[in-house]
This record gives sequence, structure tokens and C-alpha cells, in this order.
Amino acid sequence: MTTVPKKEDDGVNDETSGMRRDATPAGEAIIVGGGMVGATLACLLGEAGVAVTLVDARPAPLDAEAVGRGRPERRVSALTPVSQRLLEGLGAWTWMQGRRVTPYRGMRVWDAEGTGEVAFSAEEAGLPVLGHIVENDVVVAALESRLAGLPTVTRRFGARVTGLEHGPGGRELVLDGGERLGAPLVVAADGARSPLRELAGIGVTASETGHSAMVTTVHTAEPHGGVARQAFLADGPVAFLPLTVEGDEHYCSIVWSTTPEHAERLCGLSPAALGQALTTAFDGRLGEVEPVDGALAVPLTQRHAERYVLPGLALVGDAAHSIHPLAGQGVNLGLMDAAVLAEELLTARRRGVGLGSEAWLSRYARRRRGDNAAMLKMMDGFRLLFGARHPALTLVRNLGMSGVDRLSPLKRLLMQQAAGRRGRLPGSCK
Repeated sequence: MTTVPKKEDDGVNDETSGMRRDATPAGEAIIVGGGMVGATLACLLGEAGVAVTLVDARPAPLDAEAVGRGRPERRVSALTPVSQRLLEGLGAWTWMQGRRVTPYRGMRVWDAEGTGEVAFSAEEAGLPVLGHIVENDVVVAALESRLAGLPTVTRRFGARVTGLEHGPGGRELVLDGGERLGAPLVVAADGARSPLRELAGIGVTASETGHSAMVTTVHTAEPHGGVARQAFLADGPVAFLPLTVEGDEHYCSIVWSTTPEHAERLCGLSPAALGQALTTAFDGRLGEVEPVDGALAVPLTQRHAERYVLPGLALVGDAAHSIHPLAGQGVNLGLMDAAVLAEELLTARRRGVGLGSEAWLSRYARRRRGDNAAMLKMMDGFRLLFGARHPALTLVRNLGMSGVDRLSPLKRLLMQQAAGRRGRLPGSCK
């Protein structure tokens, strides 16, 4: 684990320099990054009448007519029931259901190096579903459709941030075209390699996982039956996440976390060879596997920002923390960041407190940092345990999985945690 230090020159001008007079007022808050987390935060604030500018480097919004049609996208997320309630409250979930949302009511996890196996079911957890597998573009397009109808939200596409400055009225962003935008609060929702976080001089603790994720979409001989499956192999876990395409349950999204070299080799295989590799790795549990899309390798690094807030600045989602996809919790943690930050900002607004107040923003940081840190540590522990090849550790993890499978109260607790029911939930998620 390494710490990436702050730069000596943190890219932020002295407070006394003042906001330049040619800065364009951009409302009460500027959100940088229009992905799932940034768009959710913009919706939550916009629905409450907060004047928000959403700045996105993408050239244009998604083509809503094309999203969720035809072949599934390779990048998907496993959304918890808590995240579902948040999106339902924003009016996005109905739009998503009209495209492609696949519920899963069961999970099966096993150790391919031994005999340990555990099965989870929604019924045991007292839940209608354990979660939903959704293409990332479907979530973003649904949120964009909501944002288009919010009069206090302004969207700026094709804009990259090149500078961040202080001013007596708050923060000022410098865009790549030279334009300046000013607001009391700027929120970084611009991803794991957040340029805005770097401009603010906030360091990160980085833990190299030694893995890359090979992602693709496949057709399987046997239907998935609404069950998410994951096998722990010697070089990392491979997950078959259920996708239902026009009623057909023979599709799965693949996330195979393995060494970077192996991930690149997998991406270079022919479709037939990749299908055979997946069939073998999964012990043929869903029969023959046939890729229906190209394979993509994504490097995996866990990061945690040294701090979540500064005066007039807050980090959310991957800009604050990025996590191994082992338990599918990454985007759910980010959505909870957005919900908690929105809740705290709206409370501050009602009480006449400036949205850029670091003392008030710290309330958000205290509520979210602990939960995120605990999940990061848990994923590190799982990764190390299942990556170990020592016979004694193999025995321990197999006994552990078998023990969990026999203990209904423990299984129920684990499923409640995986469903997002941890700590104090924001009102928008209850």
C-alpha cells in the first residue's frame, strides 16, 4: 500500500486573490463529472431547487433511444436494493425498467481450488431481490432524462477542467477553453483518476491489487435463472452476472479479475478460444460459453482519498474511493456518497449555512468515510485470502465458506450488508 503525497504547489490560489470578475456565476454548486454518481447528485439537488451546473468532458449526452437496445454494453453494475430505492425516488428506475434491468434473487460463490461453496437467496434475507444487474449507460441515460426536465440544472458537455482557484465567493473552475465558472461549492465526481482531486492537492492512499478485470458479454448454453455466480480461481475471481435480453436468460456479463498479463492474453484470444477458456474456468456450470462482444481489460487499483472535503470542495464516488469489483459495491458506495452529501447540503441550505462551509461539509465526510474505508479493507482481506495458495489458508477459506453456508443468521447478516443496509441511511434511500 502506498501513499501518493500532495504536491507542494496544490494548484489552488491564495484565498486573498479573490474570484476573477470575468468568472461566470454557475449557481450554488458545480458538479464535475456526469456519470452515475455525479448525475445522481445533480438530480437530488436539482429536484430541491438548487441551482447546479453539471460539467462533463463527454461531448454530448447519451443517445437515449439507442441505450438499452440490442446487444448489452460490457460495463455493468450490480445495484443494491438501497440504490434501487434512491433511483426510484428520483423517477429514474421506471425508465430503466423500460430498457434493461435484470434482477437476481440468488448468489452462488465457490472456491475453484477447493470444495468450499456458499449459496445466498433473497428469501433467506427477507428481500424480494438481492439486487439488479444494470448496464452503466442505462443508469446514466435514465438520470439524464430526469436532468433534462429540471429547470435549475444546467449541463455543460465537452468541457474539461484545467484549473481550480479560490475566491471570496467560493471556488472557481478554469475550463480548457479558458472560460471560468464560479460557485460556492465544487464537487468532484470525475472518476478514480480525478483531475479535480489532483488540482486540489488531495493525496490518495493507493493499494495495487495486482489485477486487471477482463470484461465482456457472453451467451451461455444454460440459463442463468436469476442467479449471480462467482468462482475464485488461483489467479483471481471470475463472475458471471445475469443479463436478461428480451426475455432470454442465456446472457451474462463477465468480470474476470486476474493478472494484467493474463487479462491481456484473454483479450487477444479468438471468440471461440475465449469461450472455451471461460467454460473451463467456470467448470461448465452454465454449459458452453460464447462471447457476443469483444473483451476489454481494465486495470484495478484501490484508492482512498486522504480527505473528502476542503473549503468549497467535496469528493464523491470514485474520486474519493475506488474499490476492487470483488463484491460489486463500487457504484453503490458512490451513490450513497451522493445521497448523504445532498442530504447534508439541503440541511445546510435550510439553516442558512453556505454550501461551501468546510465545517458543514465535514458532516458528509464523517458519515461516509468510515463505511467506505471498512469496505475497502474487507475487499483487501478477501482478495488476499482467496489469492493465497498456501494449503493451510486454502483449508481455512473452504471451511469458512462451508460454515457460512450452514449458519443462516450469519448468511442473513452478510446478505443485509451486501444489500446496502449499513449504518445510517439517508432519507432518500429508506
